[in-house]
Amino acid sequence: MDKISCRTEYLEATVSVEEYMEKCVDVLTFLEYCKNCGNYEKIWSCPPYNFQPEDYWKKYKTFRIVGMKIFLPEELLEGTYEDKERDQLLQKVIFPYKKELDQKLLSLEEEVPGSISLSGGSCLQCAQGTCTRPCGESCRQPDKMRYSIESLGGNVGLTVRKYLHEELLWMEEGKLPEYFILVGGLLI
Repeated sequence: MDKISCRTEYLEATVSVEEYMEKCVDVLTFLEYCKNCGNYEKIWSCPPYNFQPEDYWKKYKTFRIVGMKIFLPEELLEGTYEDKERDQLLQKVIFPYKKELDQKLLSLEEEVPGSISLSGGSCLQCAQGTCTRPCGESCRQPDKMRYSIESLGGNVGLTVRKYLHEELLWMEEGKLPEYFILVGGLLI
């Protein structure tokens, strides 16, 4: 599928993990949201986990939040889209830029020994529907699979407002928003 060319802008902020957990992490609430997602129990980067998300956060001192703001082309903003058409468009917009953000975060990991990145959403390392988790097999790419902020109980909307000083926009009545923001980060 062809990538739709969009202007992007990176947004960054750094906060202590302690502060971030106090202000933006609510594992029980976000675990309930995760249970309503089709990826729950189906891909390795999504809950339930064999560890406590709070313990994962607490292994680190600093959280470098990295957002990618993706501005949609004017011609896409003019249309109204049915569900299937919208989903195809989003695959052309979100997935390629998500992969770009995830690659940037993996590169940052290499620059900062002992750090680990958090993905901008669920794992896309394997083709959709081919994760080995439902078969009970180990992850094929554990060196690249990363958890997302929300899968560890982080409130991405609040993160964007509080630390990146932006607002998440959503589709309304078949209309695309002016931009999307993907958020990941680096735990140090």
